[in-house]
Amino acid sequence: MKQSVGEEMLSICTMCLLLVCLTMILLPAHGDAQNIDTSRNRVITDLKVPFALIGSIKPRSTNEIQSSNWILGCETLDRDMTDYEQYKAYIAPLGIKRLRMQAGWAKTEKTKGVYDWAWLDNIINDAAKQGFQPWLETGYGNPLYEGGGGITLSGGIPTSAVALKAWDKWVDALVKRYKDKVKDWEIWNEPNFGDNEINRPELVAALNIRTAEIIKKNQPAATISGLAMGHISLDYADAFFRVIHQKKKMNLFDNMTYHDYVYNPDANYGHVGDLRRVLDKYAPQVKLRQGENGSPSFGGPNRGAIGDYDWTELSQAKWNIRRMLGDLGHDIESSILGIIDMNYPKTGPITRMNVKGIIESDSTKRAIRPKMAYYAMQNVAAIFDHSLQRLKDLHPTFNADPRVDTLEHRYAKNTDRSISVYGYEKISTKMQLYSIWNDEYIPTNSNTTRNITLTFLNANFSEPVYVDLITGAVFEIPSGNWTRKGNKYTFKDMPIYDSPILIADKSLIPTR
Repeated sequence: MKQSVGEEMLSICTMCLLLVCLTMILLPAHGDAQNIDTSRNRVITDLKVPFALIGSIKPRSTNEIQSSNWILGCETLDRDMTDYEQYKAYIAPLGIKRLRMQAGWAKTEKTKGVYDWAWLDNIINDAAKQGFQPWLETGYGNPLYEGGGGITLSGGIPTSAVALKAWDKWVDALVKRYKDKVKDWEIWNEPNFGDNEINRPELVAALNIRTAEIIKKNQPAATISGLAMGHISLDYADAFFRVIHQKKKMNLFDNMTYHDYVYNPDANYGHVGDLRRVLDKYAPQVKLRQGENGSPSFGGPNRGAIGDYDWTELSQAKWNIRRMLGDLGHDIESSILGIIDMNYPKTGPITRMNVKGIIESDSTKRAIRPKMAYYAMQNVAAIFDHSLQRLKDLHPTFNADPRVDTLEHRYAKNTDRSISVYGYEKISTKMQLYSIWNDEYIPTNSNTTRNITLTFLNANFSEPVYVDLITGAVFEIPSGNWTRKGNKYTFKDMPIYDSPILIADKSLIPTR
């Protein structure tokens, strides 16, 4: 039957409405990680590798990984600079289990003695449900109380008797509420930051002790990190450690944490070694943990640490994975700031968007898309987990002749240029991989390589491959580019640049 014009228009409108409804049903819900590219070509650079491409790294989700060295920075939720709902779906595909977060005294207690836990319940409960492990920091202060301390970066600690009593009650309630979901704690953040004159090391040590005692009272098996130093000050650290040692309270702490932002991520390990020696005077059993570090994706003033450089998403990705693998090579747990760009207010030391996030955001705090660093870190997390152990005796040598009377691991290179080389083996199979990069300078926006020949003694490969961790590309190493003589493996003309590559047994690389 022929329709009238009115009937035809009604039919068209009905169809349009159905299409709109169907589209709304099919579109990902708010906060879903709909912008994660899962294709093998999700990152493409102009890196030239003269070997045959055989695949790419297959990402592994959080629930596929038992444990690893990495911690993901989910900071500033306590000051509403980011929105957990926006990025929570991006965490599991990244493959990192531990999340650093701030508990937010001032956000929780807005009326004296009344705690509104709803905001933090939502985050901690969701994180636990997804199998994440929150590393929860007690901080900052609370202006409700005179002498209650500051509520932002560089804010002073609580100092008055009334404020400290209120702090104790909040910490006590915090630990009791979340002790079944949170096992890892940290006390305050960057007390030595900027020109703060309130946070003298002796006072901060006292706050650390009283807070740690409350945590341990409620949760004896808790892991507690102290100090949380912003940039390494050896004098400050020494005074802080001395107080805790003199009061015989070092047994309360498992870690002392530091945040040492430097332009070249490989340039600070001497300084970290100095900090380790200071801590060894008082507590050699306490570990150092790198508690916060990251790189911007573009430069500019007032955007936070190390902003004064021509950063790009490529150099950010290089920086982040060099820091991750450099820390791993020094047996230091490593936390990367952060999951998403942080929308700082117009007051304080940081007045513009802090673009260290591995997800792009804007003034509305929405998750726009993963940056190149997200995928690079995803590649690292897919490979380096609890199943690998570091070859702690690996050292450079100028004598690459294999010796049958030793099981020591050594490597030689045909250049005097500085490169980082760390070795690992699969605990179950003893198959090996080596992470290698040019560490001489700040990560660049160029992918120019230098061909370097490397020899490894007491190595173990069945089918060696070359892996680029920025793109995730896995290449066959041609037979003409590698040889084996007993326990000596030589890899000729390997393209090395200022981002980590791997020479690895193929069995250690999850490949698609």
